[in-house]
Amino acid sequence: MRNYANKLEETVLNTRELNVSFEFFPPKTDEMEVKLWESISRLKNLKPSFVSVTYGAGGSTRERTHHTIKRIIEETDLKPASHLTCIAASKEEIHEILRNYWNLGVRHIVALRGDMPASSPNYQLHPHGYQHANELVACINKIADFEISVAGYPEKHPEAKSFSEDIDHLKRKVDAGASRVITQFFFDADTYFFFVERCRKAGINVPIVPGILPVTNVKQAKHFAKMCGAKIPQWMEQIFDGLDDRQETRQLVAGIVATELCRILHNEGVNDFHFYTLNRADLTTAICHVLGVRGN
Repeated sequence: MRNYANKLEETVLNTRELNVSFEFFPPKTDEMEVKLWESISRLKNLKPSFVSVTYGAGGSTRERTHHTIKRIIEETDLKPASHLTCIAASKEEIHEILRNYWNLGVRHIVALRGDMPASSPNYQLHPHGYQHANELVACINKIADFEISVAGYPEKHPEAKSFSEDIDHLKRKVDAGASRVITQFFFDADTYFFFVERCRKAGINVPIVPGILPVTNVKQAKHFAKMCGAKIPQWMEQIFDGLDDRQETRQLVAGIVATELCRILHNEGVNDFHFYTLNRADLTTAICHVLGVRGN
């Protein structure tokens, strides 16, 4: 008991330099928009470094992202980072989108190639568009002086032939002008540390921010993991086993699991965390509170 108390005290006392950021996705319905803004209203009190909004290839998704970003700028003092993908757009479309974001007041872009549609295995990239994320990063730097974040995959991008190839792709993005790497989610701290070590050896020296996904639904997490090449550890499946119909207990367990991961990372020198909120505030707020990030 004494040892655990010491660890908890260490967690709380070592959080003076801890910074957080949050990811949201644009709502599809009026009801989802209400829930999103309830979450933003609560999480903004934690004074995040920035908040990002995801972005899809389709026109309607782009409009929802733009609307959400615009409202964040007009109604809060948060610093928004808009995701931008190049998978289904021409270069001219990308340039126009970037200029519109700059004029709106956006100064931070999360640059991504974008996922290939699962329903179209033979999907071809836009013939007059950017083919890779490093090309998109270089383009952004030419359009305006944006801060640029890019994605990193601690367990390898599912399309990469090898871990080394994936690291090479990431280095090209950084060399093109990215100033931060935000990782896909993971559940084993050693996975992150190994990834960072490989990146540093490859000459990638920008901050590598761990992406944290608090999991309450293992089935949903498995779906996300399959899409991005992450693994659900067996111990996590065992922890959540039998809790399908016990939502409150799942919430508690999820908070413990994510907080412990953050605690391990922070005790090893990690001071920045990016939370995939899924537009819900409760779990992220609780985790941040334990880590010492508290609002008004």
